[in-house]
Amino acid sequence: MLKEGTKAPKINGVSFKEKITILYFYPKDDTPGCTAEACSFRDNYSKLTKMGLQVIGVSPDSEKSHEKFKVKYELPFTLIADTDKTIVTDYEVWGQKKFMGRVYDGVFRTTFIINQKGIIDKVIDKVDTKDSTKQILELLNQ
Repeated sequence: MLKEGTKAPKINGVSFKEKITILYFYPKDDTPGCTAEACSFRDNYSKLTKMGLQVIGVSPDSEKSHEKFKVKYELPFTLIADTDKTIVTDYEVWGQKKFMGRVYDGVFRTTFIINQKGIIDKVIDKVDTKDSTKQILELLNQ
């Protein structure tokens, strides 16, 4: 996984220069943990944008899946469909996982806080899905 202090890999159509970016990676649209995390960002979105932050979510789901997820939960931020897994690979958050005795490849739920110079300031690899925004704000206020 990428470390704090390293340059964030570029993502087409995303600028890290204008605002501090909360770039969060999640496994799948409309699942309990991913929904809780997205709704935490939604519920605190105005506070985050007033602080000059932008929120971007990334998963391997399709654009169609993202659109349904955004509409269903009224998500006001960008979701990027990484169906070819380029971004999750570049950010080193794709790999072998185990769940209930099953081994499979998937996304490691991870949040990166990226400054306006494109440098990763913080990495959260133990995301509290229900309080993900609180986790970020505590890190930013240190």
